[in-house]
Amino acid sequence: MASPLTRLASLKVKLGALVGISVLVSATVATLGATHGVSRWLVIPVAVAISLILTQLLAAGMIAPLREMTEAARRMARGDYSARIDAQGRDEVATLARAFTTMAADLKDVDQQRRDLVATVSHELRTPAAALRAVLENMADGVTPADEAGLRSVLAQAERLSDLLADLLALSRIDAGLAPLRTRSVDVAALLADAGCEITLSGREVPVRVEVVPPDLHVAAEPMRLRQAITNLLDNAARHSPPGSEVRVTARLASLDGDRDSVDGQGHSSPRLWTIDIEDDGPGIRAEDRQRIFDRFGTAAAGGTGLGLAITRWVAEIHGGRVDALDPRPGHTGARLRLTLPVEPHVRTVTALPSPSTPSPPTVPDHRPPAPASPSNSITGPGATMSLPPTRLTPPLPAPYPAGSIPLGPGRTPPPTMDSAFGSLWPEVDVPGRPRLLLAALAVGLLAAVILPFRDQGVGTTLVLLAGGATLAAAARRRSWLTAACGVLGIALALIPMLRAAGWLIPLTLLAGAVTVVIGVTPARALTALIGSALAWPLAGLRGLPWLGRMLSTSRRTRAWWPVIRTAAVSLAMLVVFGALFASADAVVAHWVDLLVPDLSIDTAILRGFVFCACFGIVLAGCYLAINPIMDASLTLPAGRVARHAWEWLVPAALVIATYAVFIAAQVTAWLAGHEYVERTTGVTYAEYARQGFGQLTVATVLTLLLVGVVARHASRAAEGDRLLLRAVLGLLGVLTLVVIASAMWRMNLYQQAYGFTTLRLVVDAFEIWVGLVVLMVLGAGISLQGKWIPRAAALTGVGIVLGLGLMNPEAWVANRNVDRFERLGDNALDVAYLGGLSDDAIPAITERLAGQARTCTLAQYAARTHRSDDALEWNLGRSRARRALANLGVSVPDLQATSPACGAFDVATR
Repeated sequence: MASPLTRLASLKVKLGALVGISVLVSATVATLGATHGVSRWLVIPVAVAISLILTQLLAAGMIAPLREMTEAARRMARGDYSARIDAQGRDEVATLARAFTTMAADLKDVDQQRRDLVATVSHELRTPAAALRAVLENMADGVTPADEAGLRSVLAQAERLSDLLADLLALSRIDAGLAPLRTRSVDVAALLADAGCEITLSGREVPVRVEVVPPDLHVAAEPMRLRQAITNLLDNAARHSPPGSEVRVTARLASLDGDRDSVDGQGHSSPRLWTIDIEDDGPGIRAEDRQRIFDRFGTAAAGGTGLGLAITRWVAEIHGGRVDALDPRPGHTGARLRLTLPVEPHVRTVTALPSPSTPSPPTVPDHRPPAPASPSNSITGPGATMSLPPTRLTPPLPAPYPAGSIPLGPGRTPPPTMDSAFGSLWPEVDVPGRPRLLLAALAVGLLAAVILPFRDQGVGTTLVLLAGGATLAAAARRRSWLTAACGVLGIALALIPMLRAAGWLIPLTLLAGAVTVVIGVTPARALTALIGSALAWPLAGLRGLPWLGRMLSTSRRTRAWWPVIRTAAVSLAMLVVFGALFASADAVVAHWVDLLVPDLSIDTAILRGFVFCACFGIVLAGCYLAINPIMDASLTLPAGRVARHAWEWLVPAALVIATYAVFIAAQVTAWLAGHEYVERTTGVTYAEYARQGFGQLTVATVLTLLLVGVVARHASRAAEGDRLLLRAVLGLLGVLTLVVIASAMWRMNLYQQAYGFTTLRLVVDAFEIWVGLVVLMVLGAGISLQGKWIPRAAALTGVGIVLGLGLMNPEAWVANRNVDRFERLGDNALDVAYLGGLSDDAIPAITERLAGQARTCTLAQYAARTHRSDDALEWNLGRSRARRALANLGVSVPDLQATSPACGAFDVATR
């Protein structure tokens, strides 16, 4: 996807525009939210999320060329120069990308020339080297005498080999445009006779008949290269000719040939052209293959390497001519190849040797079967034959790509920026786009925007939570009994907003629900993995941007959405029109419409927009986390270093145990000696003494659990004695920790008896109970020294405690405990202001347990808060029971508000 800033010509300007637009949009969103009364806890996340998404959209493609160049450089380091960079725009990065592409193309050409040289040299040196070896072996075996004539023959072959090496190097330089073509007068008849003799000496049992018209034909050419081309053509013809046949070679000036095949490539006869026709009696060449046989490796049968005809075409082109495969003459079935050259080549055409890198028709094998008498390559000499194994020349393949690199090819792009940012910690592994999840998240956001604003918690809140949970459950890729259990817990947690009116329960419920989702949809088991997966939920909004982009990109499935969108738009329009008509015609319908259709003034619309963005983003980020969770191994700490000596961990643990023993001794002393001893030795009351140390004891308990984890990580378990010592120390620490937890809860109980019960103190008690259960789990794991199950079990236990706290009606429990304390201690023990500040959940307990002025003043404090009627989506069991309790007393909220001033003295007296 191209960046909207592509047209800007400077990277600095792009970055400045990107920062400016992002800051402007973020400030605008924050200002709108603040001026219309939206909570900062909602404004800040939404503004940050919108800014990040906008940055991703505007920056799309800005650094993509850099990532592509990184991947291309890795491939080039391994010998693959085919990668090309798709650069858009005019900035410095695009310019660099285009320069990089040019460099890659040049390097590819250089590498291809190197490979061409190797293949050409290998092909051309094979025949003279084999002939030289055959002559020398014949001399060594005594078949041929090592006389002066034989030595001269060997010298001639060696000189020819040397000349051929020099010539091939010159050809390579010519191909690169570095060497001129040096021509001189060539006797065509003599050249063809020498080439025919070479074919005969190479062991081909096919005679060569030469005809030159006129017999004294002389042309300008480079002799060695021309002989190389003719030898390749003759060798190809002889190899495919059956025994007893012959190869016919005809050379003539093109102007003397009445055949229309003598014309040049433009269709005009040229007196300055001459041709060489080479015909055989083999199986011939199919018409559709006649151009392909001149490509590199265009033939691969009968021991040929597929380079000879390609080299012939290249030699013809550098002379300004061409080579063609023609139809056979009437009465013949073999192949007919024609080499057309200028008599005086004035202009040299430098043409690269055909290679697989240049566009050309697909390579096909030669369909002519080999001659029966030539089953393998052979070189014959006088009186002896030497067989050579068939040879196949193949250009070297690039080495494998280095680990971690992704090859670029058609339809492949380098990994998105988010992949580079999160690295191997959170890679995208088989993450398909799922548009249905996007639609479901949009539906949840719209549902929340319609239901949640301007309503207290109730049925609507539960519906939104259930819809979001169902979407996350549908996105989960893993299914197990644990997933089902988490689903049941999630449903139960979603019911709490409908059952309880206490607002402080909602954050705890949402936190417990988030933990339930993380455990249910991710494979995390270790403590660090659970914490990392929980933190990954908000980060998934950033990590999943490429996934969201893939779902929104143009595709066949995206185009299929258009009928759905069109149908939905038409249906909504019809609903608005007919709904308005019926609402204006009937008062009951109008009342129902008022209940269902939200108020869409500017203030309410902005708040609903924020709620939509927040809920949509949370659900969609959770869906991405469910589809592509962080693997447990990515966040699990590696195995710790095992202590070489037991005292390395035993001494610190023993010191902690000693401090525990001192503390417990002090607790026992204070408990046995009583309040007077505490007041005499410390100067504080017993209640103040109990209040002072509760927070410290909680921290000490958590630190002890961390110490147990560190000791279990580093202690040796090799010998039975080591395991026994570890169990003893961890067991003692666990027992002492339970004693401290019991002491903390005892202190909290004393504090509550002295100062009263509150919901915060109840939550602290619940936390201590949870910590105690975790310690019991650690003690159980110490028996088998296997504790991988503890993190998830502890998290689910915490969720269960939150669920139990919500189901037990905590504010009613607090009200009952305070009433008990009031009945036991008298008027001064009742905090009317606090009881009156509790939610509707506590009203039934207050109306049932209190009487007289205490009840009236407590209810007056309750009535002082704003109260309004609930609609169907706002129904809540706690508020419903509170209204019913007040109705049973025969009082109303306005009556209670009228009695509030008269309760001032009583409120002061009971504080």
